Amino acid sequence: MKINTLVVKDFVDHKQGIKSHQLPIYATSSFEFEDAQEAVDIFNKTKNGYVYSRYANPTIDHVAAKIAQLEGLGSDKECIAYLTSSGMSAISSVMLGILEKGDHVITQKDLYGGTTELFNKVLTKSGIDFTYIDLNDISGLKNLLERNKKIKCIYAETPANPTLTCVDILELSTLSKQYGIFLIVDNTFCTPIIQQPLKLGADFVIHSTTKYLNGHGNSIAGVIVSPHVDLMKGAVWPTIKLLGSNSNPMDAWLLNLGMKTLALRLEKQCSNAEVLARFLDAHVLVNHVNHLSLPNHNSHAIALKQMKKFGAMLSFEVTGGMESALRWIDNLKLCTHAPTLGDVDTLVLHPASSSHIAIPKIEREAVGISDGLIRISVGIEDIEDLLADITQAFNSLNNTLK
Repeated sequence: MKINTLVVKDFVDHKQGIKSHQLPIYATSSFEFEDAQEAVDIFNKTKNGYVYSRYANPTIDHVAAKIAQLEGLGSDKECIAYLTSSGMSAISSVMLGILEKGDHVITQKDLYGGTTELFNKVLTKSGIDFTYIDLNDISGLKNLLERNKKIKCIYAETPANPTLTCVDILELSTLSKQYGIFLIVDNTFCTPIIQQPLKLGADFVIHSTTKYLNGHGNSIAGVIVSPHVDLMKGAVWPTIKLLGSNSNPMDAWLLNLGMKTLALRLEKQCSNAEVLARFLDAHVLVNHVNHLSLPNHNSHAIALKQMKKFGAMLSFEVTGGMESALRWIDNLKLCTHAPTLGDVDTLVLHPASSSHIAIPKIEREAVGISDGLIRISVGIEDIEDLLADITQAFNSLNNTLK
């Protein structure tokens, strides 16, 4: 079965002769036992069954299984997935599940600001250490791995938020296997429609499913996917269960509904993004544009190697710094100013004053997140309408700069 078909279909286990065309919502906190012995058997793990929705829920399990299929499709790997309450809880749950006090993680400098804060302000309190480097500097990475035997994991976000810098997943997975460590990849920007890190050798994939997988801005959830079934069941799932970082049936159901149009949405979003990137790249008030379709982007070659499309995210630096960036955003009439991405409508954000506000200026500017940088999550609107709105916003800005 092809991936565009898989996102649409629901293979529901029809019980008691009831055949719902759509996935049912099991809106219940707990489940009844047939008798006392069944309760004993389920809690002793001698029988499978549902107990409590923090542990497992049919709606949640169905959606998790679908995402596992999508990420593992074509890899000949049996994958397992767990839905969590958000993308951030997916990251924290997998980290706390597979790492111990004293373990070390190598990651990149240009992460989503919330991820950097999670690492520096929360996970370090659990005794997990982090080193930030350029993950495309393979010789430097090898040097660290040779010198520090406490390194247990490489964490990569590719493409990165909001500069769209990519790392070579195959190269990192080869290196991680050589040194016996894990590779975790945040695949939120791409989804398995565009990129499948598990096929390239990654050990774990995480998503903020709030974004492209859902696509409609009406639920918050995350997911962890891995072919390491025993480790997921023995370490990651207990962490989710005991932290209470599980998803809920309603958000899972909304996610499933959104995924049915994932392939169609991304086709239009990616097409719009390429047109918009070329338009911005030629504009007199734009210093530079970050989109992987542009040959001058530093990760264009990596994107060609491991992505099926160039994605629907882009960012650009407007002339005049923060004042111009904020004024340009306020001039928009069609595009929406909102702190999320991946929805069907076009969304804009100013990272320096929002998603990366807690990152010191010198650090964010070092990875290309300047005061004038604007991030755009391109939607499915008619491209002519998008270009018209963006043009009038520039015209208004130009009038104030004169």
